[in-house]
Amino acid sequence: MPAAHVTLAGVVAAAAPDATGALWRLEGAARQLDANVIRLRPGARGEPHVEPDLDVLLVVAEGRGTLHRAGADEELAPGSLVFVPRGEQRAVSAGDAGLVYLTAHRRRPGMTIRRVPTTVTAEGGEAPCLLPRVCEDCGRVTEDGEARYCGRCGKRLPGQA
Repeated sequence: MPAAHVTLAGVVAAAAPDATGALWRLEGAARQLDANVIRLRPGARGEPHVEPDLDVLLVVAEGRGTLHRAGADEELAPGSLVFVPRGEQRAVSAGDAGLVYLTAHRRRPGMTIRRVPTTVTAEGGEAPCLLPRVCEDCGRVTEDGEARYCGRCGKRLPGQA
């Protein structure tokens, strides 16, 4: 696995001025950690969601915004370091100048395709297509069929008006 050594300022400087969503993500199949640098447009707000399995660490690099947690709002500013425990409802919104932040959490295991044992009879037809739940920017599959935005990078999910 290649080591990652970048600077937040370098990631932001290298991105197109109008780029939003994941500007950078940690690569490598053997890693145990996921990390992303996310940029939100001024005034953008992610949908409130609950991450049932993963604690998330959030570090603000640029701009200002608000972390909307169940029951409280916390102001975000450059240098803010926030731990968000799994199971807690959360959403992030950007201030007037936008917001750039890093998220880090344990990596989810990848999706795999397995052969169904011949002794098992499938009931109820085929599973629904998951493509509308796959974020085009970061590749995350949301578990919430009602979600309109990616819980990792904040981009609108495909097929969501």
